[in-house]
Amino acid sequence: MHVLRSERFAALLLLAAAALGLILANLPFGDALVAAKEAHLDLPWLGLDLSAGHWASDGLLAVFFFIVAVELKRELVIGELNSPAKALLPAIAAAGGVIVPSLVYVAFTAGTPTVNGWPVPTATDIAFALGVLAVFGTWIPTRVRVFLLALAVLDDLIAILIIAFFFTAEVDFAMFGLAAAAVALFGAVTRLMRPRSPYILARRPQWPVILVLCVLAGLAWNCTYRSGVHATIAGVALGLVASRRPGGRAAHALEPWSNAVVLPLFALSAAMVAIPRVQPGALDPAFWGIFVGLPVGKLVGITLGGWVGGLVARRARIGMPLATGDLVAVATLGGIGFTVSLLMNELAFAGHPAVAAQGIIAVLLGSGVSIAASGFVVSARSRWHRAHGGHAGTGGALSR
Repeated sequence: MHVLRSERFAALLLLAAAALGLILANLPFGDALVAAKEAHLDLPWLGLDLSAGHWASDGLLAVFFFIVAVELKRELVIGELNSPAKALLPAIAAAGGVIVPSLVYVAFTAGTPTVNGWPVPTATDIAFALGVLAVFGTWIPTRVRVFLLALAVLDDLIAILIIAFFFTAEVDFAMFGLAAAAVALFGAVTRLMRPRSPYILARRPQWPVILVLCVLAGLAWNCTYRSGVHATIAGVALGLVASRRPGGRAAHALEPWSNAVVLPLFALSAAMVAIPRVQPGALDPAFWGIFVGLPVGKLVGITLGGWVGGLVARRARIGMPLATGDLVAVATLGGIGFTVSLLMNELAFAGHPAVAAQGIIAVLLGSGVSIAASGFVVSARSRWHRAHGGHAGTGGALSR
């Protein structure tokens, strides 16, 4: 189970799953596999009508977002975001890492029907970025890892807000109200699982509470999906309302499943697309906006945001800015969009399947460039820290 929690393992498995999906889709029987992904697996008695691909992106991915939300809550309560002073530096860097890639994308797509795909290159994949850092950054100081984690968590928070506000059409408020009620009940019931709650101190069996929590989580997800809001938001809401310690234990238990099953299946499904047979000049501007926006936009945006944040921190005498070399290393890691970018791509181009296919290739290529660049930069920075008397980093200690 320890291997399944490893950042290195999670990153490698995610990459392998995406590569496998792309390869399978372009083999002679690829069309049949893509058709199978689009086949619907309906549960009419639950009001659900989803394709196999949507079960992965709307269903399984809610588990991943639950873990992200639990991590976000921990950082906000006791971690690196629990005060304005601590949150300032990564917040400004994260803002730069969203604004600049968006502008890069719009520069390519302004005046075209696909300009609304600007959120696609704004995301950072926490699991992948930390995995690359764990592989190449043995001597990178812990504070750099903490900064990357805080930045990526804030980046995911922005992505969650984008999904909630920009990719929600009509809302069924009755279903949304039921989802909210289920989420509130879920949060209340998790209080029973706190270490010193009367229920636990009375040594009562925990399995009935866990069963109730599972039912409430399923109800919240179902009602969120049927309300018209993207179903992954249910995972976010459940993670945020869960009592901190029970939520942390749940996330810890789910992490191996997320790393070994949820994320690889989503990557396999999302990357299962035929490579467009078009000349580079015939590619949609959205392709170039994503392909350039991820590695270049993120690098420039996070570096510029971190530099501005450093100036603010020095003047206000709060926090300690990262050295320029460490900031650049974090910025190259930030360009690994992968999981959340693939989800954004699916949502942004739902009505343009040809552009969506190009977008998937652009996400994979842009993230691939960022992986290669960050591997080189992080390795060089790690060697610099080792030569200047640094101590070995914590490796997987910041695992989600």
